[in-house]
Amino acid sequence: MTIELSVNGRVVSTGAEPATPLLDVLRNHLDLRGTRYGCGLEQCGSCMVLIDGKPDYACSREIGSVAGRAVTTVEGLADNGTPHPLQVAFLEEQAGQCGYCLSGILMSAKALLDRNPTPSRADIVSALDDNLCRCGAHPRIIRAVQKAAAMIRAAQTHTGAPTGAQS
Repeated sequence: MTIELSVNGRVVSTGAEPATPLLDVLRNHLDLRGTRYGCGLEQCGSCMVLIDGKPDYACSREIGSVAGRAVTTVEGLADNGTPHPLQVAFLEEQAGQCGYCLSGILMSAKALLDRNPTPSRADIVSALDDNLCRCGAHPRIIRAVQKAAAMIRAAQTHTGAPTGAQS
């Protein structure tokens, strides 16, 4: 059986069994290694991806359940090689220490900014509640999301159009 889905704006197909975790297909079949395996129990958020624009755990999501849907991974944030404002802000704020959790945090933050371009600090904390960072970089992560939101709003004001890669 072949399963077809869109990953980072590109239609792909896989012969993986429908019960195979999406994370395994992304990493082992599609060679997209930015999404991390953390706990395998939906507890840490390291495997977070966007499915149809909403954050979801790739470790427990079966590939068969995403057939025909749009999946965005951290590799899909950049737009033709131009880093997404979240990526720029995270670097500028030095928001990661070990970086293991960052791909999942970036995806959760992207979903937040797509639905709420002016999030409060409480909104950001709530949106990132499913993502764990053991390094304690939370204050810098929150500042980076705030900075990215301001960058996105400024770019939209300047151009009159949305910025960033696919949703």
